[in-house]
Amino acid sequence: MELLQVAENVAREKNIDPEIVISAMEEAIQKAGRSKYGHDQDIRAEINRGNGIIELKRYREVLDNEAEIENEVAQLTIDQAKRIKPDAAVGEFLIDDLPPLDFGRIAAQTAKQVLTQKVREAERARQYEEFKDRVGEVINGAVKRVEYGNSTIDIQGRAEGLLRRDESLPREHLKNGDRVRAIIYEVREELRGPQIFLSRSHPEFMAKLFTQEVPEIYDGIIEIKAVARDAGSRAKIAVISKDSSIDPVGACVGMRGSRVQAVVNELGGEKIDIVPWSEDIAAFVVSALQPAAVEKVVLDEDAKRMDVVVPDDQLSLAIGRRGQNVRLASILTGWDIDIMTEAEESERRAEEFKIRSELFIGALDIDDVMAHLLVVEGFTRIEEIAETPIEELSQIEGFEDELSQELQNRAIAFLNAKATELAEKQAELGLAEDLTSFESLSPAHTLSVGEKGVKTLDDLADLAGDELIDMLGEGQMTFTEANKVIMDARAHWFAEEDAAAAAAAAEAEADGETEAGEAPEAATEETTETTPEDGAEDAQAADTPDTKTE
Repeated sequence: MELLQVAENVAREKNIDPEIVISAMEEAIQKAGRSKYGHDQDIRAEINRGNGIIELKRYREVLDNEAEIENEVAQLTIDQAKRIKPDAAVGEFLIDDLPPLDFGRIAAQTAKQVLTQKVREAERARQYEEFKDRVGEVINGAVKRVEYGNSTIDIQGRAEGLLRRDESLPREHLKNGDRVRAIIYEVREELRGPQIFLSRSHPEFMAKLFTQEVPEIYDGIIEIKAVARDAGSRAKIAVISKDSSIDPVGACVGMRGSRVQAVVNELGGEKIDIVPWSEDIAAFVVSALQPAAVEKVVLDEDAKRMDVVVPDDQLSLAIGRRGQNVRLASILTGWDIDIMTEAEESERRAEEFKIRSELFIGALDIDDVMAHLLVVEGFTRIEEIAETPIEELSQIEGFEDELSQELQNRAIAFLNAKATELAEKQAELGLAEDLTSFESLSPAHTLSVGEKGVKTLDDLADLAGDELIDMLGEGQMTFTEANKVIMDARAHWFAEEDAAAAAAAAEAEADGETEAGEAPEAATEETTETTPEDGAEDAQAADTPDTKTE
């Protein structure tokens, strides 16, 4: 009974099934028994679940007389078995009781190692099964030990989690015994057991803290749409209410700031800006950049980029210390944000106005007044003028139908001349037609890569994204756009592979149908040509040794 009590205590301490501990004990005793009686012996131990008595037995397998004996001490033939047990049968085991095992020092050490290993494996399996589905959950624990800034957290005595230094709050120094809260952000099963990774700097940790502190978030009345954190310093959280009568910002702040202050205290004094979320991205950005005041927002929806204009005295506040405020606002909104003053914005617009005016003056051979009118109306490229209907051009003040028609003719002539020049340059470079007709790359970009040695579409497909960017020059294309161009260039490779695979499948199917159709005919011909006598002669010939036939 003492052995069963030990198993029960170990199982309770490690939070595992007592049966696992008893099975581990049996395996440990078996290993110790083989160490004493010989490792080739089939020694098996069994612990009686009722009284805790250990039964140690030797097993020997009975084999047929013609069977090959691989282990003489654990196997024997049927004839040998019948000398011991007259009614022995092939396939059964002869079982001999062994005396109680007197553990020596080495045997006891071996048994202890086996027992420890099995219990540890069972404990790891239990921990992984328990925590693998708890990713994203906030846990309470105590610091067990700290090594080089990495803290091992005891999770309520059921497991150990790792809080790495880069996942802790800056300037937070944990000591043994400190109570901490953290979020489980990853659980991995590794050779040394499940690794439970914790974090206090993860944005989701702050969201979970608000969920615990704000009942409206827990009940789903208020939803957290986005979180951006500079752990230990500043954070922004965007919230929206599904009930128009409830202010989401006020609910998160709480009475006299009690709710948000509880989260701030847990995060070591981290400043938190609570922002109302809006589908109007411009209004959302204005709120996200608080406390800075915003004068104007200019959006580029295609590039998900915006220019935000602020008063001169608000520039440093909008940018924040080391760009923190604008960086967090950019993460929160998912847009790239450029902050500029009114003077900078005016200067930038004037430069753009000048560049576009000079483009129209040079390409269309018009005076600066007419060029300025086109820029003011929103024209940015020659192609826009060539494609705009005459009726729309005539609506510009001072533009009559005749003048609009002449302007469009000049735009078309300029584009044709440019296309001819481009075609000549492409011909001089020897660019293949599949490259020049490739729609994902503009003609100017095609010429640029052609000058760098890319002559065919396959040459372009062989490039990596960063190589294409280097060829085009900085600022001409983003890494994402470059990768898309490369994948578009490789599309014909995959199409050819799919076509070849389909052709091979069709050929294999056709061959199968042909074989199925020919088989009966062949069988019929063989039947008509072979007589019973011939069949007998064939059978006799088949039974005759080769030497006799020769």
